[in-house]
Amino acid sequence: MGRALAEVFLAAGHTVAGCGRSAEALRAWALPPAPARSAGGRFAVVDVRSDAAVSRWATEVLEWMGPPDMLLNNAAAINANATLWEVGAEAFDAVLDTNVKGVANVLRHFLPAMVPRRSGVIVNFSSGWGRSVDAEVAPYCASKWAIEGLTRALALELPPGMAAIPLNPGIIDTEMLRSCFGSAAAGYPTAAAWAERAAPFLLELDARHNGQALTAPG
Repeated sequence: MGRALAEVFLAAGHTVAGCGRSAEALRAWALPPAPARSAGGRFAVVDVRSDAAVSRWATEVLEWMGPPDMLLNNAAAINANATLWEVGAEAFDAVLDTNVKGVANVLRHFLPAMVPRRSGVIVNFSSGWGRSVDAEVAPYCASKWAIEGLTRALALELPPGMAAIPLNPGIIDTEMLRSCFGSAAAGYPTAAAWAERAAPFLLELDARHNGQALTAPG
């Protein structure tokens, strides 16, 4: 989803900085040519679970492009389908460390540059399972309910002119969904199709939406 959004934003002429966990995936990604009106894209391998790694990356991004107008936190992990007592400590920690601590790490290192400007939108990706629950994905549900609460609390702390929004992106055919739904995931929109609708929606968000729990169109 992050890659698909980045491609849409880049094609529209926006400057995009992003990170991913896989060096191989980033090397294989053929970025679209940067339009003349943008600085293009800059992407790095970062494990958002590491506060130190996020700090280094944020410093590089801020030096390159300055404070972002929009900060999207969409990195996530999910446990293999299992009852809560069958999910081992390592698997449980991987979900919470990525989905909750990873978001906090990114916010910790970008917000100090955004807040003095008193503008900017923060979108923390939640889930339908951040507002409801299902069996065998309890760690994931816990992490996304946490994102809902964290984001709404953050919204109360931001100065006027900014917004923090927990976003349910909807159900998209991704590797994560296939781990839960199996072949049934193919019945949902691809990340590329989703991004074509989601990108314009995201660009319309502003301070009016601060603290609102929103759902992407489609």
